[in-house]
Amino acid sequence: MYDRANKLAEVIDGTANDPAPIPEPSPTHGSYHWVFERTFSAALIPLTIAPFAAGSLNPVTDAIFCATILIHSHIGFQSVIIDYIPNKRLPKTRKLFMWGLNAATLVVAVGLYEFETNDVGLTEAVRRIWKA
Repeated sequence: MYDRANKLAEVIDGTANDPAPIPEPSPTHGSYHWVFERTFSAALIPLTIAPFAAGSLNPVTDAIFCATILIHSHIGFQSVIIDYIPNKRLPKTRKLFMWGLNAATLVVAVGLYEFETNDVGLTEAVRRIWKA
């Protein structure tokens, strides 16, 4: 047990005076990534209100709403995995969690598709639950 706990303990590579490595700049990450996440978060506000405010339930709006929820959730859980499972110390665990997230996202996507095509749809289900 001691070896396992010692293996996961914080370690310093090099000395305390070594500079932190500067990552290579990438146009597909950083601010663009942040803007992409915030756009999806902001898109959920009108997509949540629109079907109920307009009074009509459109399958296309419902599908866009489901896709936006799915992508927003995937990005959020991916950020949690990246933040709390360090790749440097636990590469296999992180890879396992990333594959688990991808599998869960796929299962939820199939479930939402089935619910949208073979049942009443997400916004109608919410409306029925709200009135119950």
